[in-house]
Amino acid sequence: MTDPEGNSLYARSETVQPRSVRGRFRSWKFLAMVVLLPWWYLAPFMRWYRGPGAPDQAILIDMGGRRAYFFGLEIWPQEIYYLTGILVVAAIALFLVSALYGRVWCGFLCWQTVYTDLFVQIERMVIGDRTRRLALDRAPWTLDKLARKGAVHLMWILIAGSCGIAFTLYFGDAPSMLPAILTGQESVAVYGAIAVVGGFCYLLAGFAREQVCLYMCPYSRFQAAMFDEHSLIVGYETWRGEPRGRWRKGVPFEGRGHCIDCGVCVAVCPTGIDIRKGSQLGCIGCGLCIDGCDAMMDRVGLPRGLITWDSIASQAARAQGETPRHRLVRPRTLVYGLVLAVALGVIGWSLLGRTTTEMTVLHERALLYVRLSDGSIRNGYVVKIQNKIRSERLFNLTIEGLEGVRMSVIGGGPPLRVAPDSVGSFTVFVTAAAGIATGRRVPLTFVLRDVADGSEARAESLFVGPDR
Repeated sequence: MTDPEGNSLYARSETVQPRSVRGRFRSWKFLAMVVLLPWWYLAPFMRWYRGPGAPDQAILIDMGGRRAYFFGLEIWPQEIYYLTGILVVAAIALFLVSALYGRVWCGFLCWQTVYTDLFVQIERMVIGDRTRRLALDRAPWTLDKLARKGAVHLMWILIAGSCGIAFTLYFGDAPSMLPAILTGQESVAVYGAIAVVGGFCYLLAGFAREQVCLYMCPYSRFQAAMFDEHSLIVGYETWRGEPRGRWRKGVPFEGRGHCIDCGVCVAVCPTGIDIRKGSQLGCIGCGLCIDGCDAMMDRVGLPRGLITWDSIASQAARAQGETPRHRLVRPRTLVYGLVLAVALGVIGWSLLGRTTTEMTVLHERALLYVRLSDGSIRNGYVVKIQNKIRSERLFNLTIEGLEGVRMSVIGGGPPLRVAPDSVGSFTVFVTAAAGIATGRRVPLTFVLRDVADGSEARAESLFVGPDR
């Protein structure tokens, strides 16, 4: 697309090659990498004993068995609301952390950030720092360039492949699945999943990089709605840095700002933005520009903190010569904290009240009722009994709410026998004498009692009779 003068309306995307830097934020990023990556690769091998016949993998999504296991928690397909609750809690926690400390998720914990950082470290190890990488990109293709680029991409592919393999290990028994994958004995579906996940890792961390943060990730779009003047964000202290100018040894800084316009803050930024232009969508809050700027301030003998991880209110206070104060407790964080506490409380209460038996009753839809030859009315139901423990159980089924009815079960019982860790389905007919349910819908309660321990499960339904 071009303008009326024929000029392109799109700017060509230039590869961002961040410069290496040392400092506390760089150390925190390394720490996040060395904690998160081993967890990602080793978590499938952690064991958690759940009893005989049960999978002992601590974190497992068993697609065949239609179960999800997370240490002591077992989630059935009927309990998908737990997953919804976990996602809601994670979202609220992200809002709270963002309101307090800015985009720490983006800068340190996001998988895109972690793998991109790892891929950049590979480039530095094979090719060199920013200047060498930029020079190699501009250089014509030679055997040396081909060898270096080939080595980088080979290592990227191996890392991306390991990411895909780690992903699939969460869906099966990792100790037996890994050798099968490496020896070519797994199914096509497994290798397809590895190719998809590994391919995305290779493309996003190796090529898209900052484009993911700038254009693909929705979080950067609504971050401004979570920040206020007391949120900790990466910012440039304009009042101290401007007007900027080049530094010359021996030339005093009277009458000018402390920014020496060295460009280090831009060179070290993984998304290539200039933080001196203010808070931007592309700033992921990693703080590497702070490390770079502090190093330059040390070199020229000026105080650190020209670029800070601080709140807008604190920066304004310093500009006025006042003592800055950071407010952790404020209406926004109180609301987020309260909502988070309520969500955690609801999930906790639900887990504490969780039973080992659940029953659902579905009334037949084809025929709401049948009038038998003796004039009595019969309703049909499908009763499903969920046995969440790994031993066979026997149940007695009774009905409350309608007197003088007969119940018969097709498919077993009494008592009703349900296999271990499964759902038993039974067809139940309830018959009422003529006149008992004529012209009305009578509420019924199905009561299920465990023969062994007497525990109960209840389900509501209706007995439907003719109009007259």
